[in-house]
Amino acid sequence: MVIASIDMKGGHVVQLKNGKDLAIQRDDADSLIKEFDRYGEVAIIDLDQALRNTDEKGNTPNTALLKSLLRKGNVRVGGGIRSVKKARELISLGAEKVIVGSAAWSENPTSGKILNESFLEELCAAIGKQRVIISVDSIGGKIAVKGWTQTVDISLIEGAKAAEKYASELLFTAVEKEGLMGGTDMDSCHALREAVSCRVVVAGGVRSLEEIEQLEKMNCDVQLGMALYTGAISLKDSFVSCLNWKKTDGLIPVIAQSTAGEVLMLGYANREAIEKSFETGKLTFFSRTRNTLWTKGETSGNFLELEKMRADCDRDTILATVRPRGETCHTGSWTCFSSEAGEKSSLNRLSAIIAERFKNPRPGSYTATLTNDRVREKIMEESEELTDEAETREDVIWEAADLIYFVSVLLHKEGVSWNDVYAELDRRHKEK
Repeated sequence: MVIASIDMKGGHVVQLKNGKDLAIQRDDADSLIKEFDRYGEVAIIDLDQALRNTDEKGNTPNTALLKSLLRKGNVRVGGGIRSVKKARELISLGAEKVIVGSAAWSENPTSGKILNESFLEELCAAIGKQRVIISVDSIGGKIAVKGWTQTVDISLIEGAKAAEKYASELLFTAVEKEGLMGGTDMDSCHALREAVSCRVVVAGGVRSLEEIEQLEKMNCDVQLGMALYTGAISLKDSFVSCLNWKKTDGLIPVIAQSTAGEVLMLGYANREAIEKSFETGKLTFFSRTRNTLWTKGETSGNFLELEKMRADCDRDTILATVRPRGETCHTGSWTCFSSEAGEKSSLNRLSAIIAERFKNPRPGSYTATLTNDRVREKIMEESEELTDEAETREDVIWEAADLIYFVSVLLHKEGVSWNDVYAELDRRHKEK
């Protein structure tokens, strides 16, 4: 599959040729990650950090922007990660994986040590091997370090074999090909794939859908930059082409899941159905009985609005994250796996109802009457009732429900979502 790359330099999104010469500069990172995340993982690379263009606190012109993007998709982060502390911070802020470059390699390979093993062992112990990606970038067949400005006397294959012990995947960039749209180094990709058993992601020079398909057959993923920004390759076409159509006889099972994680339905899609889902933003399937495309909700109005799609590891099943507009099942149930007519209660559902009450107040709506001062008073009252007056299990449930309701109102008024609260809890958990 394809991983879209957002490279940052000087506070801008950029694309460079050979890692040096500016070719593209943009300032729409938020819209880019929203679009890229529909199709798969997103790599965010701080080029200034890699080149040590930092202030006294270790920040770069990209730091604030990078942090703001970390929870807006399935993000991996790279560029100048030289300490376990930095890696843990990025994971706690929302990065799913970190990409380690120069810090992974021994500065004196003639000593017999290829890797900076003490650092990598500490890193894996701190965040887990599954969250570690090691860059095996090469120039002239040698490992490139320090923002691709130097090489060390370690061959690509030798380095990759050693690095696999400390990483869940390797990121290979043929630096000579980077940003030139001249095709990647297929021979090196093949040799690397044969040498290691972990996941391999290829970057640098990929210029066509045919190359992506060739690398997919080789069991290599692709991190895409220049070809994506210039429009030479589309993420939609890449996603569709990487699926295992031969294994599934042209029809891929698609599981529709709400943003809250509830499984809603399962259907089947051919190439055209998946393309239409991405193009219209409404989940579309292929009807095996009627032998035609059908968009869920086209007759009832209960559409499944598409947030993103993810293919599984075998590329023969898709998980589609959607926002349902009404019940999903033709029986009138919220999901095809339940007889319940409505969505299950959740904090996010409660927040949505509260937002609707303030946006479109109904006659007699209690929620709409709550001012900033009043809602804070109610939180204090309900907290006291929960802690001082609730004696039975039923009392605790009742008072806790009241408290959660008023806290949800306060969050809405302050422009905070429960997902923001979850993110902070997640950060605290990962920080320890």
